[in-house]
Formats: sequence, C-alpha cells, structure tokens
Amino acid sequence: MTPDYPLLARQLEALLDSRDWLTNSAQTCAFIMQEVPELNWAGFYLQRKPELLTLGPFQGKPACNPIPFDKGVCGAAARTQQTQRIDDVHAIANHIACDAASRSELVVPIMTRDRLWGVLDLDSPRRARFNTTDQAGIEALVAVFMARSDLE
Repeated sequence: MTPDYPLLARQLEALLDSRDWLTNSAQTCAFIMQEVPELNWAGFYLQRKPELLTLGPFQGKPACNPIPFDKGVCGAAARTQQTQRIDDVHAIANHIACDAASRSELVVPIMTRDRLWGVLDLDSPRRARFNTTDQAGIEALVAVFMARSDLE
C-alpha cells in the first residue's frame, strides 16, 4: 500500500518544531522509518568535505562511512544532484553493500543555495520497492525538512 504522502508531509511539518537541522534530521529519519512500509534503512549522509559524504542521523543497521561521490547510489545522487531510484541495487556495478538484505534504494539530494548539503537515503529489502509516487512523496518530505531546518 502506498503511503498518503500529502498527509505524511503535513505530519512531518508539525513534528519539526525546531529549526535545528540535527534534531530535524533525526526526527525525519525516525518518522520515515515508522510511516513508510518495507524499509530497512533510512538516513542522511552529509557533505562535510569535497567529494565525500559522511554518515549523519539514521535508523537501521550500522552503515558505511564515508561514501565518496564516485561510489554507490548515494555517491551518484551527490555527484549528479539528481534523485536516484534503483530497482535492484545488486545490478549496480559500484553499489556499496552496507546491508546485504537491501535490494532497492531511493536517494534524494538536498541542495541549499546551489550547493549539496547532503542526501536522504532509503533502502528496502524488496526489489523495485520505490515507484514514481514514492519518489515524489519522499522528495516532498525532503522539501518539508529543508523548509523547517536551518541548513548551514
């Protein structure tokens, strides 16, 4: 069943009652993990150094860190600054397998003032878990996170 993303966006907006990006990113991960079915990982990777993503707040098993821009789905999202929706991560040559149970992935880049702040990464144990509705819905949740947070 596809989540009611407009409802989730309103709920997330109400949940994020501080401008603190760290609190809001932790709350956003927990909220998505709770409300979006069939996920085994939800979290942020932050750009703190050139061409490198560093693990931020997340929900799920321990994760890979750091991730260079030239590796994996997160790296591709950071490098291209475009959402990556992958039906079968095992078909990606440079996929970074933090959890062997992950089969599909959705990664949304977070841009602020024309620079990459980080990415939101969602993994699922089900192949082809994410469709265009999920992509648009998660991108809308990222927009709520961005609007409610001071991203410096």
